[in-house]
Amino acid sequence: MRKFIADLLIRHLTEETERPPQVSGLGYHWADFIQPGDVLLVEGTTRISTAIKYLTQSTWSHAAMVVHASPAKIIEADVKNGVVKTGIDKYLGQNVRICRPINLTTAEITAVIEHAESHIGVSYDIKNLVDLARYLLPTPPVPARYRRQMLTLGSGDPTEKLICSSLIARSFQHIRYPILPMQWWTEDHTLMSQVRHYSLFMPRDFDLSPYFSVVKPTVEGGFDHKSMTWAEDQTEDQQR
Repeated sequence: MRKFIADLLIRHLTEETERPPQVSGLGYHWADFIQPGDVLLVEGTTRISTAIKYLTQSTWSHAAMVVHASPAKIIEADVKNGVVKTGIDKYLGQNVRICRPINLTTAEITAVIEHAESHIGVSYDIKNLVDLARYLLPTPPVPARYRRQMLTLGSGDPTEKLICSSLIARSFQHIRYPILPMQWWTEDHTLMSQVRHYSLFMPRDFDLSPYFSVVKPTVEGGFDHKSMTWAEDQTEDQQR
């Protein structure tokens, strides 16, 4: 009975609620610029995406890690299938941001990826999913200071269940790479850092982190504003 109810909940939460955005006609795509170790933040158009974006007050509802660039492969904690390695086809028409860790060696990136891959087969945190479903129901507005706590109401089991951002955060922290550490200055002016528990991370944290650069396809693709054709230019030419 529990599995039946969970399956119904998953089907409900993963239904599309809006049309995915159209892919830009720039002649290149964000997928052309990904590298192993990149974190992909996905806006998402499902019911669960709507809940996560509301609770985190962010554009981003899902995170995945690039493990291979060509052919493109990612690892993610998927609501339906748990932690899986898969292609990027389902995200090609989505609004995606590429966040790249700074100054990692090839060996370090490999270690991060291998740590994430070691969790393949781990199930998604369904209790966390139930918590999210509760906040899809009509409720009074939730103060911003409580929203992050709502998303950390999952099972708390570090060995059996994960959500998308906790999987990635745990893998980077495996090599002690910072995301949004707690920091303070000591009396002798030494900046001390302490890791946050991986279950406390949201997809938007990789966007906010000063230790990840944002890779923009228009910049990487060599955008030239002089090549653009503006609608008002065409109108002026026609009037002449």
